[in-house]
Amino acid sequence: MSAATDPTPLGGHTDIVTGGWIGRLPRKLVPYALLGRFDRPIGIWLLFLPGLWSILLAQASPGYSAWLIVLFFIGSVLMRGAGCVVNDMWDRDMDRRVTRTAGRPLASRALSMFQALVFLAALCTPSLLILLQLHPTAQILGVSSLLLVLLYPLAKRVTWWPQMMLGFTFGWGAPMGYAAASGRLDWAPVALYLGTITWILAYDTIYAHQDREDDALIGVRSTARLWNEQTRPFVAVCYGITVAMLALAGWLAGLSWVYFVALILPAGLLARQVIRVDIHDSPLCLALFRSNREVGLAVALAILLGRL
Repeated sequence: MSAATDPTPLGGHTDIVTGGWIGRLPRKLVPYALLGRFDRPIGIWLLFLPGLWSILLAQASPGYSAWLIVLFFIGSVLMRGAGCVVNDMWDRDMDRRVTRTAGRPLASRALSMFQALVFLAALCTPSLLILLQLHPTAQILGVSSLLLVLLYPLAKRVTWWPQMMLGFTFGWGAPMGYAAASGRLDWAPVALYLGTITWILAYDTIYAHQDREDDALIGVRSTARLWNEQTRPFVAVCYGITVAMLALAGWLAGLSWVYFVALILPAGLLARQVIRVDIHDSPLCLALFRSNREVGLAVALAILLGRL
């Protein structure tokens, strides 16, 4: 299909912003920065935080924990970018039909599929080098995560629960970080992973309400469409499970009572989202989605305090 005959994009806003530091890049690099979503670091934070939680939960030595945290952050930058490339390669035709995504580099043809593949390889190569620094158990988990990254874009085509699939994918840092720090897996990271999945399921449902109407017109499925006006109780249940699993993970890991007291802060921040969410207010949905960085940092602080 030529650009002249593409369907008219739907919706009324775009997620492509070329100002700020993006605008100061050499012109040829701008499409790559946009393809990797490096202009929007919230995705990096949300991918990184479960790994941060699990590294802290494993209670390795401070020096080794700090080293792993650095590796996991760099890896999150690279793999989040790689995931965005894979997602846009799958979705380029659908993206052309929604105003929010029509300006993405593959949808707008600012980059070709071959250029995207080269960029994907450039992101995955240093990610592999980072993976090789980790314990073999974490290496196995890291390689396994590639299947989730590849399958996630398909979920919206075959199920109403792509946000659940994102939870499995973005939450993979929970078992992986624990394995990297301790060299093993036990029930504490399992509980942490379950809580991470429901956390991601809820916040991405809120995020998906930005595109709910457009998704309905082009046949994309989501939990935002599935739950629609019942989103508030659905999100409340998901966040309730998240807090319960975080508490269970802390108990299984032997954290002190301070952790459970400190857990009140992230629980309160999640409750605030439930109270404030309005599925008909797209800017608010985006703001609530982004506020999960603070939730994640509050959980990390609680774990750190529980180790003292």
